[in-house]
Amino acid sequence: METYSNQIKIVVADITTLKVDAIVNAANRSLLGGGGVDGAIHRAAGPELVRECATLGGCETGQCKMTDAYRLPCKKVIHAVGPVWHGGSHQERQLLASCYDNALKLAEDNQLESIAFSCISTGVYGFPKAEAARIALQTIFAHLRDGYQGQVIICCFSEEDTEYYKDCLSNC
Repeated sequence: METYSNQIKIVVADITTLKVDAIVNAANRSLLGGGGVDGAIHRAAGPELVRECATLGGCETGQCKMTDAYRLPCKKVIHAVGPVWHGGSHQERQLLASCYDNALKLAEDNQLESIAFSCISTGVYGFPKAEAARIALQTIFAHLRDGYQGQVIICCFSEEDTEYYKDCLSNC
């Protein structure tokens, strides 16, 4: 685990095991579960999560919705619908930044003191990992500068994925 600015940590972990106020799910628009992180979160939370998600009417790309966490060790799940990468000409960068921004706004509005992000859109959605790391960190740092006092964890799938965030931090 690496800590930056006393508020940002980069970890390689299973996000479903983190004891934080909220984890951020890389969700699809239906919010009803899928593959990758989304599927793992839904499986770990249990069937109550999909039942609650079914009442939300889905979610638009770039937006977030929050649910209870059920069987997860966190308190809340923030479902962020990231963009599918189409070469960068379909507002993918802005939509990804919006995911991080909206998730942090939910954390602030609900007095959540710790939030763990999965690497949104970098799996099957194909967003370039280095660029996604830069967008994520820029958006997170903007919230920290604006006064968010909580702990932010970036939860990566592999040690290789952490290098994108470390490189970005060293070049900031």
